[in-house]
Amino acid sequence: MNPLIRFFRTKIYTAVFLLGIILLIGVAGYKMISGYSWVDALYMTVITMTTVGFGEVVPLNDTSKIFTIFLILASVVIVGYALSIITEYILSKNDIEELKYKKMQKQIDSYINHIVICGYGRNGKQAARKLRAYNKQFIVIEKDKEVEERLQLDDVPYVIGNANEDEVLNMAGVDRASCFISALPNDADNLFVVLSARQLNKSISIISRASNESSYEKLKFAGANNVILPDKIGGDHMASLVVVPGLMEFIDNLSIVGKSNINIEEVAVEKLYNTKEPKTIKDLDLRRKTGCTVIGYKNENGEYIVNPEAELRLAPNSKIIVLGRPEQIEALNSEYDID
Repeated sequence: MNPLIRFFRTKIYTAVFLLGIILLIGVAGYKMISGYSWVDALYMTVITMTTVGFGEVVPLNDTSKIFTIFLILASVVIVGYALSIITEYILSKNDIEELKYKKMQKQIDSYINHIVICGYGRNGKQAARKLRAYNKQFIVIEKDKEVEERLQLDDVPYVIGNANEDEVLNMAGVDRASCFISALPNDADNLFVVLSARQLNKSISIISRASNESSYEKLKFAGANNVILPDKIGGDHMASLVVVPGLMEFIDNLSIVGKSNINIEEVAVEKLYNTKEPKTIKDLDLRRKTGCTVIGYKNENGEYIVNPEAELRLAPNSKIIVLGRPEQIEALNSEYDID
């Protein structure tokens, strides 16, 4: 909870406690001093504390008048204190929200080479969960104000606004981000957002969701590096479970959920050795050093080779894909200080 809100709530609780005490003192005092019934004593205490000016239930004697003077003075101070605290809390609540947004925006402004996720629906939330598992810095853009509470509960940095507006994209730091994920449910919205993001950052890697296959080429033309069709992927996966169930079960068990239990890793060759002196997969000897097996190679042009030969020469700006048990992947990360 925000410390300022906690501070105000503590003061409100104190004010309510004092009001309760003065109310009990007033009721007990009128009961014992003036001999009022419990209802009359409560009535006299309330009209005295609120200073509404109604007449006494019965005429007061001198002792009761002195007690009433004390009750009025004490009530004015305590009721005034309570009203000032409640009023200050109501007026400052907007300021607290504003301070919270400013603090979050300051955090966002410090991010460089982060990931921006547009939309926090099913796909966006899943993407955020995976990125968090990898300790990646990311920001969510969401225009639905009702989703804000969910973002706060998930402790996700966010910007509330329409991603179609350049101002909102700039608030999320798209111009200095390394990747942009557009996970909006509407293809037209994704198309416009991809165009805007590409205009603000020419080098950013853009991944977009698409509902219809007809939107695939349009999104690619607009600047998306990759277009994902969730329905198509889901259908292919279900069919594969019928055709090659054992293979799909094995692939599903290749966990890439978090750093502590991943089975597969993509590594840039620059992190493995000095590329000024070319080496082959055999020269790296990753199997002996870490237990990991090289199962794929991505050359500098983005072309993939499955199960590359041991004598394959590794070019600068290329990557290898390795497979291993979680402890072997961890050994790889530790051996070469891979983030």
